[in-house]
Amino acid sequence: MTITPETLLRGSRGRRFLLEYARRSEALAAGTERPERPFSVAAMLAGYDLDPGRGRSVVLMSAGGRDVEPHDATPGSVAALLGEIPLAELDPETALRTLADTVTFARYWQEPDGEDMLAALPVVRAALERVAVHVAGSAAVGWWTEPLANGDQHAVTWNTDRAPAPMGAADRLALWSAEVRAEERSALKDRPDDPTASWSGTWWSAPPSDLTHTARSLGQHGPTGLWLVEDDMGWERAVTRRVGVPAGARVHEVDRPEAWAALCREFPLDVTAQKRHDWYRTTGRAGRWVLPDWAAVAARYDAVHLTAAAYLAAAGTAIPVGDDTASVIAGWNPDETYWFVDTVRPERNATPWAHDDEDWVPGSGVSGASTTQPGG
Repeated sequence: MTITPETLLRGSRGRRFLLEYARRSEALAAGTERPERPFSVAAMLAGYDLDPGRGRSVVLMSAGGRDVEPHDATPGSVAALLGEIPLAELDPETALRTLADTVTFARYWQEPDGEDMLAALPVVRAALERVAVHVAGSAAVGWWTEPLANGDQHAVTWNTDRAPAPMGAADRLALWSAEVRAEERSALKDRPDDPTASWSGTWWSAPPSDLTHTARSLGQHGPTGLWLVEDDMGWERAVTRRVGVPAGARVHEVDRPEAWAALCREFPLDVTAQKRHDWYRTTGRAGRWVLPDWAAVAARYDAVHLTAAAYLAAAGTAIPVGDDTASVIAGWNPDETYWFVDTVRPERNATPWAHDDEDWVPGSGVSGASTTQPGG
């Protein structure tokens, strides 16, 4: 899968990246002498009007804590202002920071937020095409399509992580599969069939988090696993360890939505009763839901890698699998690889990191950090 404008416009995360990049471009063009940022303000206000939690879980206040005054920001005015922004050159650092912002706003246990909904409207999506062409042509996003073999892989341990109970990958996956099936049986008995009912459960579809999982290094910025984290806990300390990729490793590359659908068709695990409420809210789709049975996948592959390009094109969307059957990529960070074999382990030498303002800085002491990588 190559990065094309359609790749970025296809999914909710891709469109949000374009919206956030346009916002950064406006800020760079404005500089310190022209603090006015009409596009950013209009997008915020129009997004607020569309947000399903408007006035309840989401409240917009002006300076001084006063209620926001009536405004004339509309999707049409946002699109018009978007067309006037001079797009900044996309360098690797800006691409990483914008992608990190995009991942932060992902949520699959409720409706998309107002700005995700704004970016999906036809008038705004059309205005984002110019941004998509600009981004797709940049060398800074080249790694978004690279397979695992091209990456220097590292595992991340947050300072709040606890060392997992000793368990081999095969046993952990077998336990996971049994637990998912048990939850499905329970959900069939106890949860309502109506997808609009107020109910929530396990919304993610990634393999167990205590398996070894890795991400590539981006040089001085460190591994992408420090930056690109869905539903993060606000961590400010971490350690990273290099993980060697064995020659000949059998890796399934989820490099496009269809590659995820292929896994679901070959190794289906029905999760309709336990996922229907969360996944209906995030996609608007009602029907049968499946995800890959990772225990069965592990019999064929040593690892599964989700490229950043596939993440932007598909995460949080209903991916067709078959007649009245679909799946969702949720809780799986871009460019992250999950390992199903015990022979792949983090090295003992660790690099500590601390979050300083907007950066991850290496070499800082990490008080209380675990010295054992989950799954290792």
